[in-house]
Amino acid sequence: QVQLVESGGGLAQPGGSLRLSCAASGFTFRTFAMTWARQAPGKGLEWVSVISSDGSVLSYVDSVKGRFTISRDNAKNTLYLQMNSLKPEDTALYYCAKGWRAVTRVGQGTQVTVSA
Repeated sequence: QVQLVESGGGLAQPGGSLRLSCAASGFTFRTFAMTWARQAPGKGLEWVSVISSDGSVLSYVDSVKGRFTISRDNAKNTLYLQMNSLKPEDTALYYCAKGWRAVTRVGQGTQVTVSA
């Protein structure tokens, strides 16, 4: 079955950086677009960034453009999200999902908290 294991979250100061990872198994990772999504306290699910199966097409929600970078390593079945210039409003549970702009959570997610 599909397994997605997120890691790399934590506490960061405003302006700081974190790098999230998502280890995928149970499906042919290299053939699927992948999405990073998040859920902030009291808010709905939001896709943050998406990458095509071969990594050639990237898309970001406006609020993270220029600050976040999505990437993938198909040889390692791993998805990444480099988050720079973090803001308090980035605080959320982040998770990866299989598919283009998918928001269905499979794994536990990784908590990102941005606070001074």
